Amino acid sequence: MREQTVDRDDLRGDCENCFGLCCVALPFARSTDFALDKDAGKPCPNLGEDHRCGIHARLRQKGFTGCTVYDCFGAGQKVSQVTFGGRDWRAGGREQVRRMTEAFPVVRQLHELLWYLTEALAHPAARPVHAELRRILARTEELTRRSPEELAALDVPAHRQDVNVLLLRTSELARARIPGRGKRDRRGADLMGARLKGADLRGANLRGAFLIAADLTGADLRGADLIGADLRDTDLTDADLTDALFLTQPQVNAARGSAGTRLPTSVERPGHWTGRR
Repeated sequence: MREQTVDRDDLRGDCENCFGLCCVALPFARSTDFALDKDAGKPCPNLGEDHRCGIHARLRQKGFTGCTVYDCFGAGQKVSQVTFGGRDWRAGGREQVRRMTEAFPVVRQLHELLWYLTEALAHPAARPVHAELRRILARTEELTRRSPEELAALDVPAHRQDVNVLLLRTSELARARIPGRGKRDRRGADLMGARLKGADLRGANLRGAFLIAADLTGADLRGADLIGADLRDTDLTDADLTDALFLTQPQVNAARGSAGTRLPTSVERPGHWTGRR
């Protein structure tokens, strides 16, 4: 049987082939992350006619930190070029905007699942469930190519639950090789502001944990499961996340780090980390 795979480059945002959908489809509220209110389906005032952000290089200074954290996992170009065949939302009027606004968040969620599934398939320890992972990856990819109407009607939470069963099994298999992991089961734990400097969190289950503003300076997070963990303003200075499981770019973007922070090769060091030690 030919192994089903997805190129991870297709799961990274490609603004050159997108119609600025994250700046149109998504709503946001005036807060520490956004300088103004915007409804779903309404273009951000900073969005230019070329579908590019007019303040991209100054987003943080202008009060749009939330934009620098966001990542569409390649859903923007998929919806722009595949779902709508390259037809701009401006060309189709309000109805086109409505349909794109409904489809984009759905495809974004599916692409995030594809990101996790491709990582799971890369783990040799997860070989016992590779066949099931390939099947559900193929199913997820097929869902991303459905019509706008089918996407809008899709029960994403139900599909996510099916995927999560296999991701959890992958996590268990990968972390089983790390001694003492049962002592570090912190799934969904409230660790906001926790002082975990230098903590040994190898193989820890931190799925869905709240680590907002936690101090993880120099912590060892190799092999830790970080799927869904909230890393907003988490201090990862000199922390080791080399083999952390299911770490995504949005999580890294939301955290604070340094040149000494070790990351998986699947994510990039955020520009705002530059120079921090």
